[in-house]
Amino acid sequence: MIKRLLTVVADDTPLRRCIVWWVVAGVLQGLGFVLLVPVLSALLDGDTGTAAWWSLAMVGVLVVYAAVRYVAQLASYRAAIGLSKGLFQKLGDKVAVLPLGWFHGDRVGPLGRLTSKGVIDVMGVPAHMLRPIITAFVTPATLLVALVFFDWRLALATLAAVPFAFAAFRWTQSLVRKADGAHHDAAAEAGSRLVEFGQTQAVLRAYGRNVDGNQILDDALSGYRDAGRNLLTTAVPGLAGFVTVIQMAFTALLFVGVAIATGGSLDAPELIAILVLIVRFVEPLLVAADIGGAMKMADATLDRADRLLNEPLLPEPATDDQRTLASGSLSVDLDAVGFGYDDERRVIHDLSLDVPAGSMTALVGPSGSGKTTVARLVARFWDVDEGAVRVDGTDVRDVPTEHLMSKVSIVFQETYLFAGTIADNLRLAKPDATGDELAEVARLARLDEMLERLPGGWDAEVGEGGTRLSGGERQRVSIARALLKDAPIVLLDEATAAIDPLNEVAIQNAIDTLRGDRTIIVIAHRLQTVVGADQIVVLDDGRVGERGTHDELLEHGGRYADFWRERERAVGWRISSGVGR
Repeated sequence: MIKRLLTVVADDTPLRRCIVWWVVAGVLQGLGFVLLVPVLSALLDGDTGTAAWWSLAMVGVLVVYAAVRYVAQLASYRAAIGLSKGLFQKLGDKVAVLPLGWFHGDRVGPLGRLTSKGVIDVMGVPAHMLRPIITAFVTPATLLVALVFFDWRLALATLAAVPFAFAAFRWTQSLVRKADGAHHDAAAEAGSRLVEFGQTQAVLRAYGRNVDGNQILDDALSGYRDAGRNLLTTAVPGLAGFVTVIQMAFTALLFVGVAIATGGSLDAPELIAILVLIVRFVEPLLVAADIGGAMKMADATLDRADRLLNEPLLPEPATDDQRTLASGSLSVDLDAVGFGYDDERRVIHDLSLDVPAGSMTALVGPSGSGKTTVARLVARFWDVDEGAVRVDGTDVRDVPTEHLMSKVSIVFQETYLFAGTIADNLRLAKPDATGDELAEVARLARLDEMLERLPGGWDAEVGEGGTRLSGGERQRVSIARALLKDAPIVLLDEATAAIDPLNEVAIQNAIDTLRGDRTIIVIAHRLQTVVGADQIVVLDDGRVGERGTHDELLEHGGRYADFWRERERAVGWRISSGVGR
């Protein structure tokens, strides 16, 4: 455990210093207990003068022990702060470079728990647990060495009890570790469901599921309760078993001591003093048992941190093999691409697609046909299993990830805005953007009219996730943010899905103004958005079903023509008032 902690921090000096201080403190504490033997022996023999001298020596050792413990505790707090900083830094650095495809809804709960309670648990090791754990080993070892000088037979009997205590301790830890894994998973699931419960209040209330009837949340909370109960019922028997072994060992040592004393080779006063020493031998072991569970939980947290830190990254090209992309318009090509999220779920099958530089390509098709996956393969959320994705003729795997992402702007289907102002969210794309640049993208995305009616204008707070804005308003901010980045490749995933019809026309005009300078890939179910595309690609089960312009595909009479006819029927659809029935 301690060895693993040393690998977490960049500078392990404070932690090593803390360990050294606690080892010294443990030895001094043991020496203080050892000095009880001559003090008690002298007192029981009636030799108060000798007892006084030994008492002074014992007080001197304990004063030094108190000073060392004070220094050690300060060192522990410094080490805990350094440990948390190092762990946060490593986790943050790792999250920042994980493949974008790694992030999905199931990661929120475990990642949030790891970076909150998990880090605090690990901080508690140097801050609060190192002292009793080190004392549990160092102080008994010091006392055991001293016992050799007082009576080697009692020392040997005490040493014989150590393997049994160690085995019981390891058994207890294994029980706690097993139960803690299930408890952590249940806590992460409950946390995710609680966040979901807070974020979806509008939907839940609309269907009368705000308090009662939310079975998913109820099951998650029940699972968390049951896991906590199981953790207790598993840990308590283990702890009780360990304490029982220690008490049995102490009882056995008591009998051994009495047997030696009755044999005449050990005086009664000395036996009593040594038994006091044996009590002090047992005491730190019992304290260690109390915190052993917490140590194992912290160790399990380090396991989870290790798993995250060891998550495979998308391979970066070697320095000599790196390619850079031009600054002008860039083409996008998919060459015989095959891809699946796992071995059993194939999404893209032998798909080839050419997107000329400065053109607009629309991807349409039924849900699950692979449209979003294609767009995200272009941005290298994942690496393809077969074939290649090329930008300007260069395989994206040969381009440094940071450089590739600088060439791509993405408007996601699910828009997320960060807590702060509208200006803050736009400047995420370009921190040094001027007021004129903000005004221009606001005009193109029809954000200017929204700013006029919002209190505060550019300084209007959007709320966490953009909750203070409507869906259409959030989407316009997102589009303006993508425009401000001014990347040569723009990926629009249902960019107009949450826009009202009037603003849809305005956003479509804004997209049209980008053509010629940027390569645009649009994913849309609303076919009116893609009528003017240079090419429309109909995807069907991860394959190209049809390809052509709007007019060509209508004339062909295939799947796209069917989609268009369904759209035309939907335009004239209305709910009957029921009058005259």
